[in-house]
Amino acid sequence: MAILGWVLIIALFAVGLAGAVYPILPGALAIYFAFFVYGWFFGFASFGPWFWIIQTLIVAALFIADYIVGAWGVKKFGGSRSSIIGSTIGLIAGPFVIPAFGLIIGPLLGAFIGEMIAGSDPGKALKVSAGSLLGLFSSTVVKIVLQIVMVILFFIWIGLY
Repeated sequence: MAILGWVLIIALFAVGLAGAVYPILPGALAIYFAFFVYGWFFGFASFGPWFWIIQTLIVAALFIADYIVGAWGVKKFGGSRSSIIGSTIGLIAGPFVIPAFGLIIGPLLGAFIGEMIAGSDPGKALKVSAGSLLGLFSSTVVKIVLQIVMVILFFIWIGLY
């Protein structure tokens, strides 16, 4: 039974980390759920309130940072609200429409279309599109780092307690 528990935990960690790159996957929530799987298989005694507070704050920071960093890239390059919305739609729809490259092309094209709808010239729309990619890549780095911190804290916590 212990082997099954660890297989599920590691699988959830892998799904979580993959979710940092592929936004369709649950990301931080998969990692957070792995903590519950550990508790169900091995007991919750290792986790105190500070563990849950720290991990919950990291998850909240991940959700906030994901939106803010992505929007920052668009805004930094002069994008409008329409380009932020377009970039977000492209980020979600892109992988479905163009499976291999949609994760990159989706936000780029979405920001471009959104900025064109807002009335910008194609040059500015292209610049804003580049900003959406910068935001996407920056957001991905932040998510990967924070999710790795979550996993490391988990192992430290169960090792110490």
